[in-house]
Amino acid sequence: MTQEHGDPRHLETLDRDLARFSSLEIATSYVGRPMVGPAISLVFVVMAGLTAALFFGQTNNSLIVIVAACLGAYMALNIGANDVANNMGPAVGANALSMGGAIAIAVIFESAGALLAGGDVVSTIAKGIIAPESMATAEMFIWAMMAALLSAALWVNLATWVGAPVSTTHSVVGGVMGAGIVAAGFGAVNWITMSKIAASWVISPILGGAIAALFLWFIKSRIIYRDDKIAAARKWVPVLVGIMAGAFSAYLALKGFKKVIQFDLTTTLLIGAVAGVLSWIVMIPVIRRKSEGLENRNKSLKTLFGIPLVVSAALLSFAHGANDVANAVGPLAAIVQASQSGNFTDAVSIPFWVMVLGAFGISFGLLLFGPKLIRMVGSQITKLNPMRAYCVALSAAITVILASWLGIPVSSTHIAVGGVFGVGFFREWDTERRIKKARLTMPDRPTYPAAERRRRKLVRRSHFMTIIAAWVITVPAAAILSGTILFLITVVMGAS
Repeated sequence: MTQEHGDPRHLETLDRDLARFSSLEIATSYVGRPMVGPAISLVFVVMAGLTAALFFGQTNNSLIVIVAACLGAYMALNIGANDVANNMGPAVGANALSMGGAIAIAVIFESAGALLAGGDVVSTIAKGIIAPESMATAEMFIWAMMAALLSAALWVNLATWVGAPVSTTHSVVGGVMGAGIVAAGFGAVNWITMSKIAASWVISPILGGAIAALFLWFIKSRIIYRDDKIAAARKWVPVLVGIMAGAFSAYLALKGFKKVIQFDLTTTLLIGAVAGVLSWIVMIPVIRRKSEGLENRNKSLKTLFGIPLVVSAALLSFAHGANDVANAVGPLAAIVQASQSGNFTDAVSIPFWVMVLGAFGISFGLLLFGPKLIRMVGSQITKLNPMRAYCVALSAAITVILASWLGIPVSSTHIAVGGVFGVGFFREWDTERRIKKARLTMPDRPTYPAAERRRRKLVRRSHFMTIIAAWVITVPAAAILSGTILFLITVVMGAS
């Protein structure tokens, strides 16, 4: 006998069935969501290949350029997912920017930096690591660059998947070096250039950490530890903003607008000084209005660093786009030139469509895959607030600007993460110093036991050791992977 629709047992069964459908919909959405990013990425890679086909038509080497464009797009996506995420992490970790706001700022300024100022370092990536004349043929040079691109992209993709902030610069340099060794022997590698790059890998995180620690010391000694914190902030926050604005303006004058007008070094420094002073003057009334009614405590200071932190994040994104777009388009530009002219020993000229490909790829990679590493760098290494995050961002920006100015392919990952470590270790040192000082003034004050003090370390040692290990292994891993890929290519081409 069938149950009536009004039977409570029937209603319970219906509720259970509906609940199952609801759970199924939720499960389907969770299963489908991880596929959205890869699907959009695949579309972008295909579009990159179609763009290359549009520009090259039916030439002899058009297929090679199309494949290379797809690999360049794949590499640019990984740069956005890993490097850019590292640079935006401090602002998000300090809650000064939402995830969406940080991504929007990074997309705009990364693209602007890549398109306006992203040309100088490309020659170092494409030509400075291996001697092109050591290659037997243009075809071998092209295969070597393709192996370097693929190996670097695969390694960074793997690192991003496991949550390790590795350097895309390291990956590309290792890939180019490994392919060069397989193609032409150890003599093909420019070991002098490699030694300079290796030195910059060590110097950049130390310099980034030292500058970040120096700015944090300045903020603590001049603002946080003052009796009247708000009055001190009104005095010094405009100065800090002026320093940032001056550095940004000098960099734009030197690199960003050089395609329109050329400035010598003296004029560039003068422009930076004028911009810094003007920004300092403008920010004085802004900070004064913003500080009205604030309580005299550290929490109130965080609101005053919101504007400079957002601007410094934009500055860092611009500088990163100018510096690290070379990792994606450097080998691709070399492949395009060698395919077009057969000449692979002259300087590399960067086609505009190649630069656009790199800029858009970085932006898409950040948008689709960046949040994972943004959270890791922003909150899992050490606790950040707007003051500390500002120090990290400004330190990283200044260091990247100097590196791009000198044409050195430093790792922005090392600089940004080094800045986070610098802030964290400075806080540990400063906390220990203040505890010792308190013991001298108050000998009867209870102290933490050694185990408790180790637990209260402000930098997570497990993350520190993991990141250092990832940095160390990246170059040899990318080189071995690249060499293996090139070896397999030569075997297949020889067999065919």
